[in-house]
Amino acid sequence: MTEIVFIGANNPETARMMAALRAAGDTRRFLGFVDNDPTKKGTMFCGLPVFGGFDILSDWPRERRFINLITRDPETRHETSRIVTDLGFLHDSFIHPGIDVSGARIGVGAYIQDGVILQAATEIGENACINAGCVISHETRIGATNFIAPGVKVAGLVTTGEGVLIGVGATVLPRLTLGAWSVVGAGAVVTRDVPEYAVVAGVPAKVTRIKPSRDVPRAHSNLPGSPT
Repeated sequence: MTEIVFIGANNPETARMMAALRAAGDTRRFLGFVDNDPTKKGTMFCGLPVFGGFDILSDWPRERRFINLITRDPETRHETSRIVTDLGFLHDSFIHPGIDVSGARIGVGAYIQDGVILQAATEIGENACINAGCVISHETRIGATNFIAPGVKVAGLVTTGEGVLIGVGATVLPRLTLGAWSVVGAGAVVTRDVPEYAVVAGVPAKVTRIKPSRDVPRAHSNLPGSPT
């Protein structure tokens, strides 16, 4: 039986996701959480123990797999996933069983919440997080370590680079490209391509600033594990 440890003891939605997966016949054993907040060590969250921070992992069996629940921003999600990768652990995905994934390709480590619609021929990159109620339309390619906030609508044939963040309720029109590590503000309507590292906001969305490239994490060299 595969043993699973969660990264980040923050979102109570985790309990409902676990319950839904168990009811659907998921046989993985959910052990508990790692979280670097020292006040959480030894507490319980969603009915499971919080073991402590990443410093406790060096002696753990490498057969255990990790699911990253961190949704603060792509940079934090990227770096926390990299820590367990560099320690030699595998990643696993956390996908609500009510989602129709037929015809979609989903990378290792994806976290996809309830109510997401993945249309035919979509591709979801490794370590991507798609929050509740999003629509990812046909033939759209979501890049690695993207964070797609609740209620986002991404039209068909869109491509996003690594580390893209799309804020709550934003809309991305068809056939556009969002460059790596760009940010789309909440409620924005994206009508043209977004450059790498750009922050865009408004209706229609316009560039408000460019993030310094030195602040962007180095690229993943593929998270180890088995694709869904």
